[in-house]
Amino acid sequence: MCYTIPLAAAIITTILWRRKKESRLWWLNLMLYGGTLFGIVDHIWHGELFLISESIVKDLSLGGIITASVFACWGIILGLSKISTTLSQYLTAPEEYRSQ
Repeated sequence: MCYTIPLAAAIITTILWRRKKESRLWWLNLMLYGGTLFGIVDHIWHGELFLISESIVKDLSLGGIITASVFACWGIILGLSKISTTLSQYLTAPEEYRSQ
């Protein structure tokens, strides 16, 4: 069940992105959905996709750690984008930048 927290965060940021249409939120969405996919694949691999483990607190804690890690990495990427103009262009206008 560790994938539920990143999934909830991804759904919330998707709603925010649909209202604001900021590309930085789009990248956060991709990262959160990636964390969710990782959790789902891990649970399928171990044959426990819909099972609740012995300790739901540990599962939810792991989900919180995954989500916090995604937000931390996203923050580092945003920080690096202030230093690197190439990364900044890629984060702010992905369609235009990729077509060059």
